[in-house]
Amino acid sequence: MPKPHLSSYTERIQVDSQPISEADFAAAVELLRPQLEGISSEMGQPTEFEILTGLALSHLAPQVDRLVCEVGMGGRLDATNVLDLGVAVITNVALDHTQYLGDTIEKIAAEKAAIIKSGNRVVTGCRPPALEIVEAAAAETGATLWRLDLEIRCSSRWLGWKGSELEVEVAGRRHSRLWVPLLGSHQALNAALAVAAAEAGGDAAPEAVREGLEATVWPGRLELVGERPRLLLDGGHNPDGLELIGTDVRRLVGDGRLVVVFGAMADKDLEQMLERLRRMRPAGVVFTSAASAGPRAADPEDLAARWGGGGEAVTPALAALDRGRELAGPEGTLLVCGSLYLVGEVRPALRPPATGEGRVGGRR
Repeated sequence: MPKPHLSSYTERIQVDSQPISEADFAAAVELLRPQLEGISSEMGQPTEFEILTGLALSHLAPQVDRLVCEVGMGGRLDATNVLDLGVAVITNVALDHTQYLGDTIEKIAAEKAAIIKSGNRVVTGCRPPALEIVEAAAAETGATLWRLDLEIRCSSRWLGWKGSELEVEVAGRRHSRLWVPLLGSHQALNAALAVAAAEAGGDAAPEAVREGLEATVWPGRLELVGERPRLLLDGGHNPDGLELIGTDVRRLVGDGRLVVVFGAMADKDLEQMLERLRRMRPAGVVFTSAASAGPRAADPEDLAARWGGGGEAVTPALAALDRGRELAGPEGTLLVCGSLYLVGEVRPALRPPATGEGRVGGRR
């Protein structure tokens, strides 16, 4: 159950990497409708996310023996927190959704750590001060805690455009010469957490772990989708996300020409996001917005004004993409980033829909 989707709700419900068909999605909605109507009359209208969570669980439960479910936002009050799947993974904590989760790392970590249930095995890549919150929650619930760099040991080698090679040791088992094709230096650590989660599940056969990592794709996250110019998509939608991709993109392209097409939600920390963009040293920035984002989208003209020289506003998003290609030139690199809505809107024009592309993995 990966979230959010880029182009279709069907991406959120997958069995063996195959999204639910539109016909099965519609049938699952009809099957769930009587229960939803009962809930509405008794407790009020459920949210879209609650409906999608119930739909996914009702569809998947009869046909899977392993369920991986990504939390929507936070954890404590998230609809997915009705589940106890035995293994809880908290990758990291950043300042995001602060209007809902709290305005400090500690407050957000407490919301996320509330997914830990009694007796769980907990896998985390959190750093202080978030780590202390996770440790306290694990101790309070009697959960077993595996922490990156402590119970989980990882060494990695960055392979540039080919991804990363890594070695992971956890629970007395060593997985060597693993390859993850995802771009970005942080993906080796994410892969280490995935290996630990598989070990925590109790059936991490070495060959299955190897094959799973090698088959991993993550649509819209530092995804290479074109050449001449080289075209990258990343839905990083907060300052920390842009910091990560900015460092890696510059490392990948060196002193080459970089142009950015950028769009964001108006409720984000726009000044900090723009500061992260400046650190990328782009030759030009095209500001735009995704039609699917509606009134939540930041105004491209306002973003261009905040940026100053070297920035321009172009809508719709596909026109901004064309302008970005023109500015980058055939030998340059074009990065589309800042919003999953934006990535989801332009990606179908660049690649076929995300159907059967491989396993989904990565960083929140």
